[in-house]
Amino acid sequence: MTDMIGVMGATDDRSNDVAVAAKLFCGFGDRTRLSILRLLADGERRVTDIVEALGASQANISGHLKCLRDCGLVVDRRSGREAFYRIAHSEVVDVLRSAERLLAVTDTGIELCPNYEPDAQALS
Repeated sequence: MTDMIGVMGATDDRSNDVAVAAKLFCGFGDRTRLSILRLLADGERRVTDIVEALGASQANISGHLKCLRDCGLVVDRRSGREAFYRIAHSEVVDVLRSAERLLAVTDTGIELCPNYEPDAQALS
């Protein structure tokens, strides 16, 4: 995929680039996946650690981790029966930090936005 400036460039590639970028942001757009990424930004964690930290079921967390892994945002390693996950690329953490900075300047606007209401279910 081209960089975001490239998205504004060639007409033929723009639609595909935007579609791929939208898919990327779906990984960040789910409350549970975002919570997982924020935990992993501090370092590698076992699945059981993530489950405990987020208070969700192991099946739920495993499904979200699979999504994040399939998208290339996290990687895993096995040690015996345990699976450990970490952020795949430092750029993922950069996106998280950039989002935090953006929220610092747009917080009220985002909170009051009538066009998007996140799921009422926390960590479903």
